[in-house]
Amino acid sequence: MVHVMTAGLYEFMVIVYAVSIILYIVDYLYKVPKAKRRAFWLVSFVWVAQTLFLANFIWETKRFPILSLYEGIFFYAWLLITISIALHCFARADLPVFFVNILGFVFMTIHTFAPNEANVVATSMVSEMLLIHIGFGIVAYAAFSISFVFAILYMLLYRVLKQKKFSTQWTRLPSLDTTTKWIHFSTLVGICLLGISLILGSEWALLTLEDVSIFDFKIIGSFILALMYSVILYANRTGRLVGTTYAWVHVYTYMFLILNFFLGNSLSNFHVWY
Repeated sequence: MVHVMTAGLYEFMVIVYAVSIILYIVDYLYKVPKAKRRAFWLVSFVWVAQTLFLANFIWETKRFPILSLYEGIFFYAWLLITISIALHCFARADLPVFFVNILGFVFMTIHTFAPNEANVVATSMVSEMLLIHIGFGIVAYAAFSISFVFAILYMLLYRVLKQKKFSTQWTRLPSLDTTTKWIHFSTLVGICLLGISLILGSEWALLTLEDVSIFDFKIIGSFILALMYSVILYANRTGRLVGTTYAWVHVYTYMFLILNFFLGNSLSNFHVWY
């Protein structure tokens, strides 16, 4: 995507994003409404700029930017920023917005400084099934990112309540019940999207590739990930996994997700990156 966006403009966008996060911190520590409003508008500026880059790329290449790890990280960061704006507008949840933006900033900087040397899926192999497979997978990862954020918030709130040190700074945390509901919802959405992605990916591989091994690292890792989240959700619904243990399991599972996201390419026999 080097020809789509200049390095200078994208680095400027990263700086703007960093300033917005600083303003969110200022608002959290000192309750400065102007800082929060300015932070939101700066994040909105970053989202608009990223969306323009995305639209320009689609216009020039006639495809969606998800066919390499470099492109996928960009799309993933864009999704996280989109979710943070949606949470700000509809959920009115300050700290979840802040943590989602932290994740978005991390992946945005990874995209900025990562060399654009990843292979792109061969044009002859690209199909609508493949694009939907990859797209649904990345959106599923974004949904699991939300469950990770709310799991962190659950543990923070639980610790504050247990130690009875509930200051005005923590009033912006959602309740334990609300946090748990968000974990449930985002996990369920992620499981459904990842399941669709795996089904379409398996069909595409069987119909397109000559030699496909079910023991491929990426295949095994993705199915294990879907199974892990399904078991976690089922165990919680049956009362076997609750409270902070439930939150910690989500954190550990998200770490496995990140590992699968980045290492799947190097250890896979046929995945170009995803």
